[in-house]
Amino acid sequence: MFRNLGEMVLLFVATVRALPRAWRERRKIGEQLYDIGNASLFMACVLSFFIGGVLSLQSGPVLVENGIGSALGNLVAIAMCKELAPVMMSILIAGRVGSAMAAELGSMCVYQEIDALRTLAINPIHFLVLPRVVAISVAVPCLVIFANLVGWLGGALVAAHNDRIAVPWSTFFASLRDGVDTGDILNGLIKSFVFAVCIGVICCHQGLTTMGGPRGIGRSVTKAVVNSLVLILILDYVLTRLLLPFDNVFSV
Repeated sequence: MFRNLGEMVLLFVATVRALPRAWRERRKIGEQLYDIGNASLFMACVLSFFIGGVLSLQSGPVLVENGIGSALGNLVAIAMCKELAPVMMSILIAGRVGSAMAAELGSMCVYQEIDALRTLAINPIHFLVLPRVVAISVAVPCLVIFANLVGWLGGALVAAHNDRIAVPWSTFFASLRDGVDTGDILNGLIKSFVFAVCIGVICCHQGLTTMGGPRGIGRSVTKAVVNSLVLILILDYVLTRLLLPFDNVFSV
């Protein structure tokens, strides 16, 4: 385990050092961004819509019974932008995109395509890892922004049309506007960026260290997804704790 952690740290450091080459690899980064968006945008919108709806459905009646139903928009918005959107989008990307990264790089490793690149004096980190890590680091925060908007819409729709809640659209969005500030949105974007970097590094590392033929590819994909999910949840607590003192600093 500690060896894998060390290797992933070294891969991350090597990728950071290769960042000045990102402009030269812009075509590959663009292709990766397109693949990530094409694979995940629709699912992200569906997932976010129902997450926002469930938040309203669960918390709305309780708030209404206590006479504070007008605060429902604030609750749904804060929960989405600071917690649920970054975590759920990262989990979605780990499952759909991270697994594909690990499988693709794993098959290249098993069938000695990585060795062929080294023979041609092409650095696999520059050619394969950098575009994927940069693309996923850009794509996940963008998906989180979409998730926030769609989740708020889902919460407002349920709040307005559920008889036990009956919070009008205007009241919901007025509460949302008054309760959410720039710091709350930045909080979620920072989390999503860190999660995305971790997903990219973990999945690329598992792919590049694949051994044992097709069965080894399956093991690498499983390890990549499971390790990404575990690290996302651990980092979620750590980042939440670290970002708490900055809530008022980023508020506008």
